[in-house]
Amino acid sequence: MDGLSHAEVAERAGVGVELVAELVQAGFLTPGTTGLLSLADVRRIGIVQALLGAGIPKDALERGVKAGIVPLAFLGDEEYERLPLLSPETFAEASARTGVPLALALVIRDALGLDPASATDRLRDDELAILRFVATQVALGFSATSIERLLRATGESLRKIAESEAEWWRAEVLEPSLAGGAAGVNLANRTAARELVTNAEAALFSMYRAMQSLTWTANIVGATAGLLAQAGLYTLEQRPPAICFFDITGYTRLTQERGDREAAALADELNRLVKRTSVQHGGRPVKWLGDGVMLHFPDPSQGVLAAIEMAEGVVAAGLPPAHVGLSCGPVVLRDGDYYGQTVNLAARIADYARRGEVLVSQAIVDAGPAPGVAFEELGDVELKGVSGVVRLSAARRAAEPVGTPPDRTHGA
Repeated sequence: MDGLSHAEVAERAGVGVELVAELVQAGFLTPGTTGLLSLADVRRIGIVQALLGAGIPKDALERGVKAGIVPLAFLGDEEYERLPLLSPETFAEASARTGVPLALALVIRDALGLDPASATDRLRDDELAILRFVATQVALGFSATSIERLLRATGESLRKIAESEAEWWRAEVLEPSLAGGAAGVNLANRTAARELVTNAEAALFSMYRAMQSLTWTANIVGATAGLLAQAGLYTLEQRPPAICFFDITGYTRLTQERGDREAAALADELNRLVKRTSVQHGGRPVKWLGDGVMLHFPDPSQGVLAAIEMAEGVVAAGLPPAHVGLSCGPVVLRDGDYYGQTVNLAARIADYARRGEVLVSQAIVDAGPAPGVAFEELGDVELKGVSGVVRLSAARRAAEPVGTPPDRTHGA
């Protein structure tokens, strides 16, 4: 939208009219022949404020803009229309209009990782769209707790995606442009750049739909099985999920010793190995934890197979041997993470395991045989942070000969 007065631009940017006039005088904003500004100028105000907030002196920035070293014209391109502007409505007003409790409405900004909002702050355009989704849930009777959990989980996941995308753009566009002496972000073909951004969004949405197909199918299968069981037409197989902790002691130190570039390559290799192997066995990584990762497997026997394959894979990749612990039993799912005694026990078993070992609880052994896997009982042991004794077994490929048990003295 063109033809905005200084006051209208100030309103949309959330700044004073005096600042708008000052930025026009400095050359950061360029009025048209009628003296009016545009929505692109509103976005330019936000970028200028970010540059100044990063510690870039105003006089240096002003000279750079006038010399064409720091172009701001690109913010008028259509792909930058996604940068949000302030709406006329405050959080309190939007809460009253939609029926969304104010405390829940304020969570929206928190979930986006921005500074906390107050009731009198105005919502951004993108926050209004999120508020409509929240309002629909509230009208349907969804609990505030569930709504907030989804908001926070979505915000955190998309933050990681956006950060990875920014790093991709920096490596493929910004750095080559600067190395070539280009002024700002330049691609040889602006049409190709727009196509790249458009296709990236389409790919993201398609990947989201693909993930939905998996989780929705799982819900449908679970609900159908439950209905058939209630009708006496089917017997549910009660097989508790397995939690696996896969730790590579010294991995962080190794990556530090080998330098940033090789460390990144090692991290990529470990990430591919863990994801590929776990998915092949019906599981998934839940979260990365320093030198290791926590994984979830609906089928305990497949979890054991995956753990053995991953332990073999890290050695083949030139990484330090892993020590692995698994247990199965009830878990609680919250915000994409798992909690409970089963999780704690699996972590303690991994701490007890020696380099190259895959140790499992008796619950894993009792859950049923894993094809091609042999269990060697180690007996009852005491684990730090676990009351009583725990019976453990070592898992290995069935064809492997049973050798001398590893030394379990401290530091072995």
